[in-house]
Amino acid sequence: MRISQGFFPTVKEVPADAVIASHRLMLRAGLMRPLGAGIYSFYPLGFRVMKKAMEIIREEMDAIGGQEFLLPALSPIELWEETDRVKAFGDTMFHIKNRPLVLAPTHEEVITSIARSHVKSYKELPQIWYQIQTKFRNEPRPKSGVLRGRQFTMKDAYSLDASWEGLDASYALHEQAYRNIYTRCGLNFFIVGASSGAMGGTGSQEFMVESDAGEDTVALCDGCGYAANVEIAASGAPAAVRSDRGSSIEEVSTPGIKTIDEVSAYLKADLAHCAKSLVYIANGKPAIIFLMGNDQLNETKIQAVLGADARPAHPEELAALTGADAGSIGPIGLKADFTIIADKRLEHADDMVCGANKNDFHITHVDFDRDVKVEAFHDLRVVEDGEPCPKCGTALRIVKGIEVGHIFKLGTKYSASMKATFLDEHGKDNPIIMGSYGIGVERIIACHIEQHHDEFGIKWQKSIAPFDVHLILVNANSEEVVQKSESLYAALRAKKIDVLFDDRATVSPGFKFKDADLLGMPLQIIVGEKNLKNNQIELKDRNTGERRLVPAEDAMAEIEKFLAT
Repeated sequence: MRISQGFFPTVKEVPADAVIASHRLMLRAGLMRPLGAGIYSFYPLGFRVMKKAMEIIREEMDAIGGQEFLLPALSPIELWEETDRVKAFGDTMFHIKNRPLVLAPTHEEVITSIARSHVKSYKELPQIWYQIQTKFRNEPRPKSGVLRGRQFTMKDAYSLDASWEGLDASYALHEQAYRNIYTRCGLNFFIVGASSGAMGGTGSQEFMVESDAGEDTVALCDGCGYAANVEIAASGAPAAVRSDRGSSIEEVSTPGIKTIDEVSAYLKADLAHCAKSLVYIANGKPAIIFLMGNDQLNETKIQAVLGADARPAHPEELAALTGADAGSIGPIGLKADFTIIADKRLEHADDMVCGANKNDFHITHVDFDRDVKVEAFHDLRVVEDGEPCPKCGTALRIVKGIEVGHIFKLGTKYSASMKATFLDEHGKDNPIIMGSYGIGVERIIACHIEQHHDEFGIKWQKSIAPFDVHLILVNANSEEVVQKSESLYAALRAKKIDVLFDDRATVSPGFKFKDADLLGMPLQIIVGEKNLKNNQIELKDRNTGERRLVPAEDAMAEIEKFLAT
């Protein structure tokens, strides 16, 4: 492709809201432009990258037996009502005005409706179906370029199995396919255990890249590779040490004392011997939750225990339920019938300080075995940076990450509600056991740029680079340089090497070099008058910055060698 004949709208300045590297560089390099908030047009250079990423995805999905579909973006709202996900998605789902239709944010319902129409016997299972299709989500605050938009391209795949063992096998196939895809796309990624959220099911994993631009927070262990979204992450933080002194509980005055730090300082009690209490309402019933010291309650974990509708009690509810305000609530002498749960760090804890359910008073020497009727101990806390890994003890790092893919074991969540069943070998009707597997195509591109760039521009890896090489004609007024550049351009095309040829006659060499670094093709081939007089051509490795001069007659062989390695 000749730049003089193409569409390459590079710019120096970008909007102030383009604050992350991938957003800035995708705009500056002319890969895409915004059409509206969270809506982007991909220009020819950007679309070449998308096609390369999609081809890698297709190859790896086909390799595990995937069959590609193309499903409509529009779907009847009745499908989503069958699974109650109209409510689950809420305002995130686009509805068509005056029509019983929605723009699909994902396609579980559509796939399940196809399965229930066609899959009738265990002999037709397993199946792996996938598509690469546009999705729509009404993000209230689109940001970070293509990382959070209202329209995006997703590869979504679905496995259909006759057994749970079959689901495990399909899930493992997709996990390996995803590893292959991200490796081939040049991403340094990690895999985390994650919450299934609105997707539901029995388990899920996220594929992520570490980046300050990420919206997810992840606990990572550099020792054994343990990784988990903080929504579900655990740590090896030590449990309370039991003293077994057997001291009787004692009510003490704590005037004006509310926070755990104030209680600890006033009573000269170690934070590890102070139990913080929180009151939640779940399914209309009150629950009291206990955490050690300054541990923070993890909302995702508590909702997994109490239910998705669990919420903190309002201040007026606290007084009615406990007789005290926040900061003075504890497990002894509660006014209402509470569900009592506690974090695992408090299991068998004794000699603890708790609220007395009376303002300005606390109780000391509380024994959680003797004095508190805890229904269950759960991991309820937010993991903190530097805490020991739950597997190997190495200090955990809490980092930001960008999700580039998510795989789910859906089980029978959708097939049961939509009555997608099959007859097993005994003639018994069973719901199809399903998995769901998503990849954001634009996110692959953005994450690649986040991991491969410098102050001058993008540094593409060959696998998804829009072009393999960037040929730069330095001196357009030199007949010898023009002839050699044209000869190289023809030879590269004959070898089926994707080449971007900067043949512009009205642009300075400095401008061409800046554009070349901004656009970031893996290899720059620089044909200049000074070097050509010595029968030499300059090759620049964009990723390392290494420059070298090679004899003009050896240039093609050196270029092929570079691209092969």
